[in-house]
Amino acid sequence: MGILSNNNNETREMATNFYFPTSKNALIIFTRNPELGKCKTRLAKSIGDESALYIYKSLLQHTAHVSKEIPVDRFVFYSNSIQKNDIWDATVFRKKLQQGDDLGSKMENAFLELFQMGYEKIIIIGSDLLDLKKETINNAFDALKKHKVVIGPAEDGGYYLLGLSNMYHFIFNNKSWSEPKLLEETLTDLEENNILFTTLETLNDIDTYEDLIASKAYQSNLDLQHHIKKLHD
Repeated sequence: MGILSNNNNETREMATNFYFPTSKNALIIFTRNPELGKCKTRLAKSIGDESALYIYKSLLQHTAHVSKEIPVDRFVFYSNSIQKNDIWDATVFRKKLQQGDDLGSKMENAFLELFQMGYEKIIIIGSDLLDLKKETINNAFDALKKHKVVIGPAEDGGYYLLGLSNMYHFIFNNKSWSEPKLLEETLTDLEENNILFTTLETLNDIDTYEDLIASKAYQSNLDLQHHIKKLHD
């Protein structure tokens, strides 16, 4: 598997980053590089590193499949290094690297970069939502026609989707990232700044074993259940 890193020559890097937008809308997917023992660590405490990695790769596959169906420009932002040949088809997804000191600054920089490219409506999702459907993302883009911000609440108190039609830096600053009060803090800030926003249905992202078995998609996927049981046994 090829890696594009900061050590590439200047010509190759320019060719990778050069891109003409083909839509006014963009979808950002934040993903963590799938490495044994380094992803879904809370889930791994219950089912082990190998099973957790298998689940995460399944989540990546699902996210890629759903994202391909969205008629916008699509960008994958990797956590550590850009993978050249992986599930994210380079003819469908533009590939970039997350930049920043924490999740907030990384998201802020990703939004800012795409707004500067000329996009008018931008949505970001993660890669840990087995119940994600294309209708959810399409509904979010529709919501941005009448609202400045759209948020998909997660059952753990965070959010699985954030959509913006303007750049609001305060959304990404002074927040309790990966904590149960993140959504509350964000909604409070939007209200205090008189920003017109709306929310989507609440969904369950996969961080723990309890999240996994509560997922409707997991409950209906007997093959995935069997494979995890086999690895766990």
